[in-house]
Amino acid sequence: MSAARANLEVLPRGVQVALGLCLAALLAFPLVGSDFYLQMVTRMMILAIFAMSLDLLQGVTGLVSLGHAAYFGIAGYALAFMTPQDAAVSVWWTLPAAVLASGLAALIIGFFVVRTHGIYFIMVTMAFAQMVFYLFFDNKALGGSDGLYINSRPNAGLFDLENKRVFYFFTLACLVGVYAFLRKLLWSPFGRALSGIRINEHRMRAMGFGTFNYKLAAFTLAGALAGLAGYLWGAIGGFVNPELMGFHMSAHAIMMVILGGMGNFAGAIVGAFAFEYLLHVFKDLPTVGGYDIGKHWQLTMGCFIVLTVVFAPRGLLGMVEKLVRRREIGKAASGKTGKELPND
Repeated sequence: MSAARANLEVLPRGVQVALGLCLAALLAFPLVGSDFYLQMVTRMMILAIFAMSLDLLQGVTGLVSLGHAAYFGIAGYALAFMTPQDAAVSVWWTLPAAVLASGLAALIIGFFVVRTHGIYFIMVTMAFAQMVFYLFFDNKALGGSDGLYINSRPNAGLFDLENKRVFYFFTLACLVGVYAFLRKLLWSPFGRALSGIRINEHRMRAMGFGTFNYKLAAFTLAGALAGLAGYLWGAIGGFVNPELMGFHMSAHAIMMVILGGMGNFAGAIVGAFAFEYLLHVFKDLPTVGGYDIGKHWQLTMGCFIVLTVVFAPRGLLGMVEKLVRRREIGKAASGKTGKELPND
């Protein structure tokens, strides 16, 4: 099996059709969904952008970061600092500025961390993220542990982002744009080099590729895209605090990528939606025999992630891909024999 297929970079037609139907459902959702669910799905789409940014590192380049939330939070704080108390700011300059701030932070941190490998890379990314976390947590001038309020959503000129439906479609456009960009990047020479680094970095260096520069570029781009998600998160919630940069946020992003399936970006979207949906389901579970299942939703979520890794190692999208391919093979075989084959 090819490396691309093993990592589910190549999506079968059946999966592509399913993703197209999901996009159509997202486009139609504001027509039927209430404001509460509209807000919830918007947050899911923001987290999907965040998960895709991590998938560029984890699924494509093979770099597991435990500090990716730092760049998510930096952009949210950048929006808070740029927004005055009594007026809205233009999204057309604050969004690039926030993304640039996250990308610059990722470039500086990445210059040190991509020199490490394996467990050392994981620990150093977490260490830098904790440094950023406590920089904001312990500094009253940066909001301290209480965080900062964003009183007005950014102004988009012709688009009123204070309107929940307008903000929903703006976020959806960002989601589709990031996905299209990353899929194009995946099959570009740059993306193929990143995949080669994931498979065998020593061989890539022997072939003359400057793997440090490639990994640093991927780290910086992933941080900038995480900044896009953090900016949208701050805009929709109207509040940012250091918890956005914490270890738990980074761990949630990793679980989203693993749950959906690594290396194809659509899996990151599926994982983000599934994770957030399951989080709400598990939190609402009843008390059984004096044990409050909903209160200990982390345990239930952890068990679900473990089962997914064991029985669907390529994630939920990989499981769907396996079923689609089995069905296609069954149809092809039945066409040759002239009769239907029994289902497995």
